[in-house]
Amino acid sequence: MPIMELNTSATPFLLTGFVGLEKAHHWISIPLSVVYIAILLGNGILLFLIRVDHNLHEPMYYFLAMLATTDLGMTLVTMPTVLCVVWINHREISHGTCFLQAYFIHSFSTIESGILLAMAYDHFIAIRNPLRYTSILTNTQVIKIGAGAFVRGFVLILPPILPLYWFSYCRSRVLSHAFCLHQDVIKLACADITFNRLYPIVMVFSVALMDCLIIFCSYILILQTVMSIASGEERAKALNTCVSHICCILVFYVTVFGLTFVHRFGKNVPDLVHVTMSYIYFLFPPVMNPVIYSIKTKQIRSGILQLVSLSPSRK
Repeated sequence: MPIMELNTSATPFLLTGFVGLEKAHHWISIPLSVVYIAILLGNGILLFLIRVDHNLHEPMYYFLAMLATTDLGMTLVTMPTVLCVVWINHREISHGTCFLQAYFIHSFSTIESGILLAMAYDHFIAIRNPLRYTSILTNTQVIKIGAGAFVRGFVLILPPILPLYWFSYCRSRVLSHAFCLHQDVIKLACADITFNRLYPIVMVFSVALMDCLIIFCSYILILQTVMSIASGEERAKALNTCVSHICCILVFYVTVFGLTFVHRFGKNVPDLVHVTMSYIYFLFPPVMNPVIYSIKTKQIRSGILQLVSLSPSRK
């Protein structure tokens, strides 16, 4: 069996922007830049408020801080190459940088699914067993759950990414997006990629689908508990605490499954649709999550209003 060597001298990959709209890249860069700035500001403000406001030092908001951190991580990983392509048409990316970017993109996506699952667990305990909420979800337990979600994401993505460093790439070096994705890179490999094709499918069914199923089951139990509450006002209050999380779940998983559906079954769909769906997937959840929680969560909304008005009551 031949000894594998790192493919360090390979020709760089070429990233691709919006095919057919290259002349409009400088115009496309304007809304993209605005969205990136909105993501950085929105999630940054959430993290700042949760850090300085002692009223937000609760498990629910700690998990929200983890979600904001994940969204920021995804944005900071994809933003440099996207803006380089649309701003200055800099398309080259080295193999090592490309594989590292793909690793973090897919890791953060898996982590976000885990954080949404953790938030569902938080709501489940708060509604099903409110008297034991503080004893079950201690700060130590929250840290363990959050660390578990991050470790799971970073570890599960390693097996398909590491082989990319040893593959030879003898086909076209042009990628389909302005960032590197695992499924995009393996199409250019001249090697046995059976494992790299099967592993993501198994992981999607065993991780993402399982997360969805557990979240769904938890909300069935939550709904049963809420419906057993005699007071209509109390039922509405309990359900209202879940609305923000449900919206974030829908935003994330609808875009995930939408992108997956287009990639798997949209062979005859124009490339622009594939590219647009990928940007919706990477940009829509990070920009919407702060908006959803700012609108639906009174504590965060009041904190933002105080921050904007520079109220002297906030020190």
